[in-house]
Amino acid sequence: MPDAPTALDDLLDLLDLERIEQDIFRGESRPSIVPRVFGGQVAAQALVAAGRTVPADRLAHSLHAYFLRAGDPGAPIVYTVDRIRDGRSFTTRRVVAVQHGQPIFHLSASFQTYEEGLDHQVEMPAAPDPESLETPAEMLPRHLPREVADRLIEARAAVDLRYAETPPWGTVGQPREPRSQVWFRTNGKLADDPLLHVVLATYVSDMTLLDSILLAHGRGGWAVGDVVGASLDHAMWFHRPFRADEWLLYDQESPTSSGGRGLGQARIFTQDGRLAISVIQEGVVRVPRR
Repeated sequence: MPDAPTALDDLLDLLDLERIEQDIFRGESRPSIVPRVFGGQVAAQALVAAGRTVPADRLAHSLHAYFLRAGDPGAPIVYTVDRIRDGRSFTTRRVVAVQHGQPIFHLSASFQTYEEGLDHQVEMPAAPDPESLETPAEMLPRHLPREVADRLIEARAAVDLRYAETPPWGTVGQPREPRSQVWFRTNGKLADDPLLHVVLATYVSDMTLLDSILLAHGRGGWAVGDVVGASLDHAMWFHRPFRADEWLLYDQESPTSSGGRGLGQARIFTQDGRLAISVIQEGVVRVPRR
């Protein structure tokens, strides 16, 4: 199992795309805990591709994405960027990720030059101190079979992700309020490039957002095999500067699930209370037929 600094270096290498033409990039994949490419990886790589066609003084402020097909972790992914608009304040890019000749993912991203404006935000909710919570290596083996826990710890080794309460696969059969909190930061320092921090937050944002759906029904998800799920679409708005190598509170809830789909929504706060990001995601949530 890789140590944390090595895992973070490996993740940064994974997100460092190869430019094969002016607006065409190639990214590698790696084995996932499920037999498809992790959605957060594709979203993060697509945002890297978009960002590399935008002036450095324009910061990502939103993204909207659709997961179209399951990605093949054994094959590279080609990202094609369309330069939709370059305005005086805003830049818009569209990215299509392709494998085996078919699109698997579509991203629209918008970037803006910094400007002053009206400023207000909701109050940060109460949450335990992240340093008081169990690390993944301490918590996961208590709730999951050792093999599953080891796979999850290895897959997330680049990120220190700590649950404020027991995750859904630790309370199977015990429905509770569809709300969860996790703290996260990278397991190591990052360079000061603002795009890098946005990309890392995008990567992590797909890890736990649909958990709150499972909580409402006392389900444990893929880890215990009582739900089949996959991301359908994903949207993020980046409100204020933040660092992904410093603690961020991911405050998540699910307002509804129906028709084989569930909705998760969340806010991400810096440890000092600034609202940094808003996130919404819809996913497939199906109960397997026995």
